[in-house]
Order: sequence, then C-alpha cells, then structure tokens
Amino acid sequence: MRRTFLVVLFVSLVASVARAELKLGYVDLQRALLEVSEGQSAKLKLKSEMDKKKAELDAEQAKLTDDKAVLDKQGAMMSEEVRTQKFTEWQKRLYEAMQKAQKVQMELADKERTELKKIFEKMDPIIAAIAQREGLTMVFEKTDSGLVYAPPSLDLTNELVRTYNEKHPSKGGGTPAAKAAPKDAPRQ
Repeated sequence: MRRTFLVVLFVSLVASVARAELKLGYVDLQRALLEVSEGQSAKLKLKSEMDKKKAELDAEQAKLTDDKAVLDKQGAMMSEEVRTQKFTEWQKRLYEAMQKAQKVQMELADKERTELKKIFEKMDPIIAAIAQREGLTMVFEKTDSGLVYAPPSLDLTNELVRTYNEKHPSKGGGTPAAKAAPKDAPRQ
C-alpha cells in the first residue's frame, strides 16, 4: 500500500514538473547513522549499557538456576508444605526476573529510538540543504522508499555523513572511519 502511494505520488510529481528538469538523489540513512560520529558514540553507549544490564540479568538467572538445583536436590527431605512453599517462592522470583528482562529490553529500545530520532532530526536539514544546493527535485531514502536501483552517482550519503560530522562533532569522539567519509562523494 505504501509503495503504491509512493508510486502515485512520484508519477503525479513527475507530471507536474514535466517541463522542468527532474533531478533525483537518495541517501542511505541506516548507513549514515552507522558512519556519523554521533551515531557511533550513541551505539557504543547503548551497547555498554546493554552489556551491563545483560550481566545483571545473567547473574540473576544463574542464581535462579542454582537455587532450583538445590531445591530439586533437597526437595525429597522437605515436607510437602515446605517444598511447595519454596517452589512457589522460586517460581515467583523466576517470573519477576522475566518481567525485569522484558522491562529492560523495552527501556533500551526506547533509549535507542530517542537517540536515533535526535540524529535523524539533525540530518533532515542537512539533506534539504544538499538537495537545494544541487538543485534536486526529490531525495529518496534508499531502504524505506522501495528504491530498487539507482546509480551510485545519485547517492548523497557520503556527503551527508561528512557534513553531519562537520556540523555536529561527537562529544564521544566516534571512530576514524566516520571522520574519513569521502569528501568527493559521487553526486549528480
């Protein structure tokens, strides 16, 4: 449905500018996100936080596994009432650990969305400025637009990354690969 809408929009736009020269470009926002210094810093920060939370959850899981093994081993020596109580307590702790893991996963996904949104919002005016400077009629996002093929000469991603890194240097430093985005990116 979305592709149909985009095709109709594209065709109507082409018809409206039939006499004018139609100039197109595209950007790969996912690649740009991975290459801008700020995106790399955000990714490292999120990975560090995720690793810390994962270690905490793994420790809880190991404790639950050990407690279950002890409960299984000593269960035969307990009265039915005590064994049922201990097993119920263990199940409650297991449920709480699973709930905590889901909550952590949702929190990390929200943080990632927030960080990405900030970066994408900074990219929008840069893309618009590049498009205006180059006299482009439209700029597509490579992945979400349904773009199947376009020549590399229409790819504005390298210029987007370079300009973004110049305008928004990362406080975390980023990696040299992001800072070395080619300045002579092919353009239309």
